[in-house]
Amino acid sequence: MSHLVFDAPRVAEAYDAARPEYPAALYDALSELSGTTLDGATVVDVGAGTGISSRGMQRRGARVVAADLAGHMLAYHDGASVLADGNVLPFRDGSADLVTYAQAWHWLDPVRSIKEARRVSRRAVAGWWNSVDTGKAAWLAECQIRLSDVPGYTGPEGRDLPAIARAMTEGGLDVRDRWVHWTRHVGLDVFLTNLRSHSYMARLDPATADELIERERAELLRVCPGGDLVVPMRVYLAVGRKEPAG
Repeated sequence: MSHLVFDAPRVAEAYDAARPEYPAALYDALSELSGTTLDGATVVDVGAGTGISSRGMQRRGARVVAADLAGHMLAYHDGASVLADGNVLPFRDGSADLVTYAQAWHWLDPVRSIKEARRVSRRAVAGWWNSVDTGKAAWLAECQIRLSDVPGYTGPEGRDLPAIARAMTEGGLDVRDRWVHWTRHVGLDVFLTNLRSHSYMARLDPATADELIERERAELLRVCPGGDLVVPMRVYLAVGRKEPAG
């Protein structure tokens, strides 16, 4: 399954418009676990997509170079970006303080990508994923159950999240991880556009996707008549330091 499913104008537009930001606590945890202050740090953001994570780190003073193979996604960046494969990074050894993957590492080769990230990074490698927290809202769990009928559906997290921690450990990094919980307040249209941006939805033919979205609109308006959704979220963060924390 290739992440280049995102390299289409309509998918990139939906992704940029509706994917959630990351909470401030995520960036605080990244600095703490990596031992690296973002202000003034050089970061290579791999699989940067439309730049949600890149912008979050830039707002905290980091110098970010975004890397992705999806040109339509990189078009949304207003900072430095490069069309590049995360398994073969076009950067010098030790040229960044941090190498990060936000919502992206699962698309890469687990061994080659960590080896490359370790080579490029001076301090640490980090990966994180936003996901809905279905255990905290019945309506959200019911939505995910309905979506499970879609071919290629991957679940709320969509993957074995600790896999990156295991790959980092096997790659010789000192690993720490953390869950960060937060709440997203969002309108129904944005929530539905976010659904369209997921890979299993992007692979559907447009008519089928439209039908599914309208079904979800009706179901969600039944439980949230005003269309204002309170979405419990959580972020899984794993950080592998090149040197053990003191």
